[in-house]
Parts: sequence; structure tokens; C-alpha cells
Amino acid sequence: MKNRIILIVLISFGLLNNLASCSSMPEKAQPVNQFDVNRYLGTWYEIARFDYRFEKDLDNAMAQYSLNADGSVKVVNSGYNFKKEKWVSVDGTAKFRGDKNTAALKVSFFGPFYAGYNVVALEDYKYALVAGKNLDYLWILSREKTLPDNVKQLFISKAQEIGYDTSKLIWVKQDKKSPFNK
Repeated sequence: MKNRIILIVLISFGLLNNLASCSSMPEKAQPVNQFDVNRYLGTWYEIARFDYRFEKDLDNAMAQYSLNADGSVKVVNSGYNFKKEKWVSVDGTAKFRGDKNTAALKVSFFGPFYAGYNVVALEDYKYALVAGKNLDYLWILSREKTLPDNVKQLFISKAQEIGYDTSKLIWVKQDKKSPFNK
């Protein structure tokens, strides 16, 4: 009986996770088509984000993407926690939710639980606007530690069209060299 209850709980969590993965993007967001994951691989600096608990108090945040043998994407997120005065890093995995030419992925840092990662604007694979699973998650990324003003304005306008309150963006300091940057 006990094993049966555990099995029911595990199946329920799996079903809930699958349902959450289906709605992994804000309603007005559209992922980039003709996406080339190989061009997206490498290091991206976080220029701005909505603050949330996993990145709380982080500056110098960055993400590094590489391909795993199974075709999924290895994700290494890191940053400097300025309150604890130490570098932190977490590894994860991203998988396409469908067509590999569409920048709609799901990412997990905690076992079987995935959240949306959707590239909704991309400028020459140098700058990216990434929408999360809902309007609480947004990132502006750059291959460099800075972002041109014209791209900044373009991405802010795009985010507002989707429904984001861009006044909530936190502009991330990029003033230290990361020990995780390969």
C-alpha cells in the first residue's frame, strides 16, 4: 500500500510537470524561428533580468551553453553573490520542446522539473531576449558585457509588447572576471 501511494505521488508530480511544460511561454511571446543552436552555444553575459530567488544578489551573471552527447544543451549559470562575497555556479540541461529550429526550450537545474526558456528576439547571435515560462521571468543577454542602446530599446519594446513590465528589470553589473568563464 505504501509503495502504491508513493507511485501515485510520483505520477502526479510527473503529470503536473508535463502540464507546466506545455504552458512554458507568455501568451503573446513567439520564439525565434530558423534558430541554429550551434550558433547560440558559448558564453552569454546577463545584461538585465527580472529578479527572482535563484539569482537574488547576483552580479556578473553569465550563462554558458554547450552540446551534450544526447543532443540536449548543457547549461552552466554562474555569478557573483555580492552579499556573500563569493562566486556561485549551477549546472542544468535544456531540451527543445519541439522543432529544433524553433527557440522554444525547457531547462532544468533540479532533476525532472523544467521551466520555459524561449528566445523571443535574437540579433545576429550577439544579443538575445529570453522569455521564461510566464511574465515573471525575463532576461537580456549579450556576447559582450555591454549592450548597444539601439538593441536595448528594441528589446525593451519587444518585452513590453509581450506584456512585461520592464520597469522591473534589474541591470546587472558586469565588472568582474568570472572564474567559470572558459
